[in-house]
Amino acid sequence: MSVQKKGKKLAVNKKEKKAEYFDKLHKLLQDYSRILIVLCDNIGSSHMQTIRRELRGKAVLLMGKNTMIRKVIRLHLDEHPEWENLISWITGNIGLVFTNDPDLKKIRDICLSTKVPAAAKAGIKAPSDVIIPKGITSLEPTKTSFLQALNIASKINRGTIEILQDVHLIKKGDKVGSSESTLLQMLDIRPFEYGLQMVAVYDEGAAMDASFIEMSDEVVLSKFLVGIGNVASLSMGLNFPSLASFPHVVMNGFKNLLSVALGTEYTFEQAEIFKHMAANPGAFVSDGSSGGGGPAPPPSNNNNEPEQPPPPPEEEEDEGLEFDLFG
Repeated sequence: MSVQKKGKKLAVNKKEKKAEYFDKLHKLLQDYSRILIVLCDNIGSSHMQTIRRELRGKAVLLMGKNTMIRKVIRLHLDEHPEWENLISWITGNIGLVFTNDPDLKKIRDICLSTKVPAAAKAGIKAPSDVIIPKGITSLEPTKTSFLQALNIASKINRGTIEILQDVHLIKKGDKVGSSESTLLQMLDIRPFEYGLQMVAVYDEGAAMDASFIEMSDEVVLSKFLVGIGNVASLSMGLNFPSLASFPHVVMNGFKNLLSVALGTEYTFEQAEIFKHMAANPGAFVSDGSSGGGGPAPPPSNNNNEPEQPPPPPEEEEDEGLEFDLFG
């Protein structure tokens, strides 16, 4: 009987904790309009406490089973249909960082700043490349055979092993082997850093990739202009009028009318200047002066010497001429 009572008590406690978690998640979803969805692989309990402490007063980090998170969201889709955008991102070992701070980049930086170094355990996928630098190590000469098995060039220098060149030991995405893991432990190298990784952002009903945080106003404007250009090109290619293509249509129409006016006697107000330019091209040639039409100013004297007055013109002499004006 005592075993049965204990089992029932555990079942009741489990249901109560589950109900408390449902209520807590529901309340957080209602109280906060912005959520950072983060990946929490290879994070220990002490590391997680450090992250929560850094976020205190700025955001709330909630972990939980993905099935429970999805269930809470689906139970309240009638009241909040926008929560459905979160479901597709609830995969893997994820956590939810709730905040109302409009500066999501600041919250993101806090989450990413809590990374800690970690050893390369055998069997895990390397999150980054691992390169062993050349130089003298603390390994004893008896370990040379171990380095030779890994094709690492080395020599014995003053009772220790010296690695002769940089070694690209592990590539990003490869599984860490037992030999590589053992070598890194012997060299006391902890090559990896683990912490929260940004997956997605939920902002007032819209869910998008975490790269959205990096987008500035200039980037958004440039992408918007590219989109307008694409719409205008498509509209003109299909001969389908739209607001995006309207300025181009008007400009093309003006060019056609101007071509007719230049080739015939027909004219209109906007074409007068172009016809005048075609009839008198020399009148619109700039001589480089600031006034646009007057003579060019004399070159400035860059030296500090005073300007000398121009010499007087010499009088023409008619000596030696055998004829005069009238004869």
